[in-house]
Amino acid sequence: MSKAPEDRSAPLTSVRHGAGAVPHVVGAHLYLEDPAGRVLLGLRHHNSAFAPNTWHFLAGHCEQESAVLCLVREAEEEAGLCIDPRDVEFVHVLHQLPGPGRRPRLQLVFRARAWTGVPEVREPDKCLAWQWWDPDALPERVVPYTREAIAHVRAGRPYSEAGWE
Repeated sequence: MSKAPEDRSAPLTSVRHGAGAVPHVVGAHLYLEDPAGRVLLGLRHHNSAFAPNTWHFLAGHCEQESAVLCLVREAEEEAGLCIDPRDVEFVHVLHQLPGPGRRPRLQLVFRARAWTGVPEVREPDKCLAWQWWDPDALPERVVPYTREAIAHVRAGRPYSEAGWE
């Protein structure tokens, strides 16, 4: 008697922990380096629901679009940067469980090899400033997974996890 093949489409959480399938939030993040090797970060507004007064990647949640097109859209909306999707490359993903009762997240990090424009604050209710930072001298208040992703990108590690313990 043959055994039915294992269903590999079910998420591991449902197989290992008996929980139902939970949709993940997908975020697209821009790892942008200037010619001096500095990384662009934005200072989140003090009224932000997530990580107020901290520095973070230019980022957004994917809507009805691919992750790369989300990144291109967000770069234009948030900072006035024009990026050709053909100039975007994947560099890291952080598979994150941000806390009890929160939806898991896939934080996709992409590098743009080329862009036009100078970063400017286009959504002052969300971001107060854009600044280039030396990755070895980041400000104290950086979103923790942003700091972690920068370290992984610089080390050439394409995958990390957080919060699944």
